[in-house]
Amino acid sequence: MEKVLIAEDDKVTRTALTRILEKDGLQVIQANDGRQAVDLFKRESPSVVILDIMMPVMGGMDTMRELKELDSSVQVIIATGHGDISTAVETMKLGAYDFLVKPVEPGKLIISVRRALEKHRLERELTRLHTSENASLDRFVGKTPTMRRIAEQLKQVAATDFSVIIQGETGTGKTLLAKILHNISRRADKAFVKIDLASMAETIIEGELFGYEKGAFTGAVQAQRGFFEAADGGTAFLDDLENVPASIQSKLLGVLESRVVCRLGGRKSISLNIRFIAATNTDIQKSVREGKFREDLYFRMGEFIMTLPPLRERKEDIPFFAEKFCEAASSELKVPSKTISSEAFERLKIHPWPGNLRELKNVIRRAVLLTEGREVGPEHLEALFSSHEDSGEDASLMPLREAVSGVEKTLIRKALDTTKGNRAKAAELLQIDVKTLRTKMSEHDIE
Repeated sequence: MEKVLIAEDDKVTRTALTRILEKDGLQVIQANDGRQAVDLFKRESPSVVILDIMMPVMGGMDTMRELKELDSSVQVIIATGHGDISTAVETMKLGAYDFLVKPVEPGKLIISVRRALEKHRLERELTRLHTSENASLDRFVGKTPTMRRIAEQLKQVAATDFSVIIQGETGTGKTLLAKILHNISRRADKAFVKIDLASMAETIIEGELFGYEKGAFTGAVQAQRGFFEAADGGTAFLDDLENVPASIQSKLLGVLESRVVCRLGGRKSISLNIRFIAATNTDIQKSVREGKFREDLYFRMGEFIMTLPPLRERKEDIPFFAEKFCEAASSELKVPSKTISSEAFERLKIHPWPGNLRELKNVIRRAVLLTEGREVGPEHLEALFSSHEDSGEDASLMPLREAVSGVEKTLIRKALDTTKGNRAKAAELLQIDVKTLRTKMSEHDIE
């Protein structure tokens, strides 16, 4: 229940106002004077305060000033007699939300308080969004001009319910960008449901998306809501949009246009309040031209399109993300915090990063595991890149199996050293099961 504080020295008036608001479902706190009102405000944090202008100890004007200093978002309604209307108008200039003339009419009181509560919610939401937005963007997006432009686009589209397509190569951070967009939107406190279309067999996609009723097909032993229902009120993130089968595309278009879903085997239409974000690592427009993807679905889903550049086109961001991943890896692996040497940074910058941010994260994580001291150097990186750069005719290559085997052996030894031979903990560090670790140890002749 939302709280309203009434500061009024006349007990009869105070009681009457309290009964009106409580009958309307609000929680009311009462104060006899301005000083008591300030003390109660500090403890109870009400959203709206109704102040009498003329009160003992501390009057309404001074009380309002103190309340605004404590919380600028609090909405103050002044209750005044006919003779004090000019004073009440003056309080409006100082930040009061409204003023009511005594005796206060119940209808006007409720309307004024309800509007003040809504204004308070909006101001709090704007503050939360601004704080969350800046924290998220500064920490995750990067600092190159291209990424700052993307950050500005995020701010703009977050304030809308536009359906968004995020396109970019594998590993560029499309899922992260979708989560940031959700977190700085007004849906941040609702569900963010990621739907991995690439991992679903075509035969089950429809049931997973739209849900189904009991008996809708063989094996449907009970009703099941789909991903879209689970995302109601929040955001549905369709990863690998290009994998939506042609047979489902028209139904998906229908949901986008009507915000209504019908479960398989059901007749009831279920209304949805949902925001759609999709990600793709292919050229959807090319698929549209080839007739593989519906043009109307593309335009409906892509009300706003964002393109994430590959890491090789924003190398100035590599140190930013490398430091971030290094800090995270040190925490995950429970080792002292490590830094990255300037030589290592230079080595990172010349790698082409075909796997983009995902590859960079994995390289840094493994380098932290391999590093004995407090600084990651270039010597900790050479064996970890997913491929060897083609540096010209003299480039030296080794068989892929041999390279992978060498890296595996090094990482397993390091994990065992870090955990003092504890195989269960070493397997956890390497993100494999103990059985797989034993097999690898046997392959590499590790005791």
